[in-house]
Amino acid sequence: MEKTEVLVVGAGQAGVAISEHLGNAGVPHLVLEKGRIAERWRSRRWDSLVANGPAWHDKFPNLDFSSDPDGFARKDEVADYMETYARQNNAPIRTGVEVTSLTRLDGRQGFHVETTQGPIEADYVVAATGPFQKPLIPPMVPEREVFQLHSADYHNSDDLPEGGVLVVGAGSSGVQIAAELAAAGRKVVLSVGPHGRPPRSYRGRDYCWWLGVLNKWDAESTPGVEHVTIAVSGADGGHTVDFRKLAADGIMLVGRTEGYENGHMSFAPDLAKNVAEGDKNYLAVLDEADAYVTRNGLDLPEEPEARQMLPDPDCLTHPIRDIDLDAEGITSILWATGYTWDFGWMKVGALDKKGNPSHLRGISDEPGVYFLGLPWQTRRASSFIYGVWHDARYITDHILKRRAYLAYPGTL
Repeated sequence: MEKTEVLVVGAGQAGVAISEHLGNAGVPHLVLEKGRIAERWRSRRWDSLVANGPAWHDKFPNLDFSSDPDGFARKDEVADYMETYARQNNAPIRTGVEVTSLTRLDGRQGFHVETTQGPIEADYVVAATGPFQKPLIPPMVPEREVFQLHSADYHNSDDLPEGGVLVVGAGSSGVQIAAELAAAGRKVVLSVGPHGRPPRSYRGRDYCWWLGVLNKWDAESTPGVEHVTIAVSGADGGHTVDFRKLAADGIMLVGRTEGYENGHMSFAPDLAKNVAEGDKNYLAVLDEADAYVTRNGLDLPEEPEARQMLPDPDCLTHPIRDIDLDAEGITSILWATGYTWDFGWMKVGALDKKGNPSHLRGISDEPGVYFLGLPWQTRRASSFIYGVWHDARYITDHILKRRAYLAYPGTL
């Protein structure tokens, strides 16, 4: 029976980060990855994807990207970066191994882990599989009636049949893919739900910088906030997402997708409200940034044009509630609707009744089991490269504390 003190499941940014901390603390561990290191960056992202934060920010503390620090790393660059970081720290990563079952050992400390290459026993298990596990497609449109694809499986416009595309979801993935498809000459309808819309940059500083100095990266979760979609883009050198400009460029905007019947897609009458709330979020960041500049006497140029808005397009003032897909030439639906958990391999008390992680700051209800890389795990930054490194250190510290308690010999 192979044994290790800590077994880490997943070698994406979370697994690579905690391996560094465990290694520095001298904790024996093993990282298992069913694909390659940072596999999702390579195979579950579209071809033109870049990081949504500049390279100076979206990185670990002990290694810089080799490219322009103010630029946005391409997806393969991010994957290569993770591989380089793992080598730099001699991370004990074993690729091509999938974990299929996790159970607690009977009558003694630790866990039994079944993998595709045999069983392993571990004192602690860290689920570092992150938030992007199982693509979520609402069971709304019968597969036989129209071609459908999740953003996780989209690589470029050639993946879709000729004709128009309905893109459902207006977060970072949805808006970037919609813009790419429109640039490729496709007719595009974009379904816009509630979202946050920060400025890409303001007064000469990227929004990642503003979130840092305004202490928003370390903001803790409040009910409902953790589910807000963020519309931001690093594409084409980075720019602020502007739904009015997308409409001016020929993309038809509609509200949140409600249903499908007899070839017709229906949409909620909430487009104007969703865009207005996004504008409100955008302007609030500008207001806070201006106040910070004044309060601290910073020499950052004013940018009054950032508050100027394009005129409302007709699709915003006269919202479209129903589309006949055939009549509009829509031959495919691209679902940019996020992901759900896939912790079916966990046979321990670390999940709630709905299969969601049951934890506090990554420490699960099952002693010895941890989660890492979850959205808002400890703060806004938790699921980002920048933030997961700090959460990994917190989990490592907890393992060390628990390890010390269990090592105490007692006096009786």
